[in-house]
Amino acid sequence: MGWLHELSTGWLAVVVLAASYVVAAAIFVVVMALAKGRRGDAFRAVSPGLLPPMGLLFGLLVGFLAAQVWSDSDRAQVAVDREASALRSVVLLSQAFPGEPEIRLRGLVRQHVEEAVRQEWPAMSRGDATLTVVPVALDRALQLAVALEPRSEGQKTAQREIVASVQNALDARRQRIILSESSVNWVKWLGVSLVGVLTLLAIAFVQSGNRLAAALALGLFASAMACSLVLIASQDRPFSGQFRIRPDLLQQVEPAKG
Repeated sequence: MGWLHELSTGWLAVVVLAASYVVAAAIFVVVMALAKGRRGDAFRAVSPGLLPPMGLLFGLLVGFLAAQVWSDSDRAQVAVDREASALRSVVLLSQAFPGEPEIRLRGLVRQHVEEAVRQEWPAMSRGDATLTVVPVALDRALQLAVALEPRSEGQKTAQREIVASVQNALDARRQRIILSESSVNWVKWLGVSLVGVLTLLAIAFVQSGNRLAAALALGLFASAMACSLVLIASQDRPFSGQFRIRPDLLQQVEPAKG
């Protein structure tokens, strides 16, 4: 599925629609070829009442998968927002320690943002980002914040807030890396695809007495099935595809050099 996530939504729709139509056409040809004599009578004896529950089951499966995909995407966006907000707080609070501490904290925040954009985002897009890699810049920023020597109550408060903000940024980073690995697994894809194919087969059985009606019904359901699968596949991974989450917010809070 990796190569599918790199396609634009238009090409993804073309691929999925083509696959759905090929499956529907194969079912149509096979069922119509077999719908003769006693087999044809058996096919036509399949109750049309079977179609609504099968369609409902397919719809429920699509709904569950869509809920998972959108929930993961929302949580990933919240993690990125929280990380950017925490880094912005570090930059603002560093002004309470003018001179070398402020310069170092701003430099470490800038280094973390640059590493996240250049290294972590491509890795998350591929789904191979890992928590084993320690964010060096944030680790150093935390050590620096803890080692600060406040000389007033205001600086003590600022130090506590800086430490809390760095820890918040670390936690948000962990969350976005974990969520970058989330996706619809192959069992779920197989399940929803099989239910869709079985529904197509049931439609072909019910309409086997009328070739034109069967072709129209199969084409309509295949189109609806393809649209549903494109909707899920286009947002399957929060940091991949055309609708992926980008590091724009982190870049916006990156301190300027100098």
